[in-house]
Amino acid sequence: MNKQKKIDENQDFLQSAAGRKLERRYLALKEKICALGWLTHGSVTPNHPGHWKWTTKVDSKTVTLAVSQEQARLFQEAIVNHRKLESIIHEMRSISREVLLKSAPGTRRRKTIPRLP
Repeated sequence: MNKQKKIDENQDFLQSAAGRKLERRYLALKEKICALGWLTHGSVTPNHPGHWKWTTKVDSKTVTLAVSQEQARLFQEAIVNHRKLESIIHEMRSISREVLLKSAPGTRRRKTIPRLP
């Protein structure tokens, strides 16, 4: 394949059906991020009947805080939202890599690109 044809194919990727499909999926993921509520990481566990604790890492140290039942529920929702965000970002990175690699000519490779996380 000649060099000019390869450049034209790369520049037209986002205009192709496959490119538009990836772009639509990427935009849908951005909307999902906007719909998420509060975010935090860590875990919420019962301490003893009627009492809860939230545990997280701060500056590489484990921190545990006593929380009420209502706070525990809110923290659990925020933790779920955080996990959803991480999953969405993972998918967005994957789509981004595919689009970036196909949108401009690259170097000649002897080996195929390994599957990236």
